[in-house]
Amino acid sequence: MIYKVQVEFTKEFLEIKNNQINIGIKSKPVKGEANKEIIKKLAKHFGVSTVLVQIKSGHKSKQKIIEILQQRI
Repeated sequence: MIYKVQVEFTKEFLEIKNNQINIGIKSKPVKGEANKEIIKKLAKHFGVSTVLVQIKSGHKSKQKIIEILQQRI
């Protein structure tokens, strides 16, 4: 599933509406720390491994395209 993600750095929250995710994180966008936190939060929310959450575009932006892959059994 592909999602558009809007990142905010003010407070922690996670809102999902259709294919739009608004996420708040505490990490600063330095050396990929913010992206790591986003991946961890989304993996936990969707109940998948962090390797199944991929940032497709927007690595250095507040607006990202993220794909959540399905686990294969």
